[in-house]
Amino acid sequence: MLVLAATGGVLAEPLRLVALGDSLTAGYGLPQDAAFPVVLEKALRERGMEVEIANAGVSGDTASGGLARLDWSVPEGTDAVILALGANDMLRGVSPDVTREALEAIVTRLKARNIPVMLVGMVAAPNLGEDYRRRFDAIYKDIAARHGLVFYPFFLEEVAAIPGLNLPDGMHPNAEGVKRIVARMLPTVVRFVSSLPPRG
Repeated sequence: MLVLAATGGVLAEPLRLVALGDSLTAGYGLPQDAAFPVVLEKALRERGMEVEIANAGVSGDTASGGLARLDWSVPEGTDAVILALGANDMLRGVSPDVTREALEAIVTRLKARNIPVMLVGMVAAPNLGEDYRRRFDAIYKDIAARHGLVFYPFFLEEVAAIPGLNLPDGMHPNAEGVKRIVARMLPTVVRFVSSLPPRG
């Protein structure tokens, strides 16, 4: 769909982004219009950035699950991907080597398709032990550095473990939590989107 300028001219098509993630992306327990991709798209449009963000969040998905569905979750015509997987790997105690391999494969395959990636990190819970935490937390910054990705270190920054910003389960952000996430992440996303070539 082309965007018409007020003067009757035609602007470039909106950039087509895919938010590839798990329940944090999908908007678990929230109305559809309160999910992370919808709120982020609205925030970007309010700043004059013409984007459409598809919600490719699947509750319960691991990094390996995201890799398995990558081709149909990120269709042809996608301009960029916001990659936010790994929380379920951590919660299930999946080996950081497995998570790293899956995320690396996702980034490599998207790069081979000339689809830029913004990587959103996760951090391990303290109860998993210092060794696991060190190995898990290093995954994201290592991959971001190796591939030169725009990187946001922690999806739940200033939202995790804050009761007023989470659902009763204490794990998933409520609508206010999603707004906080978007507000904190927005400068990084703006920088990422600004680096993308226009469509049309």
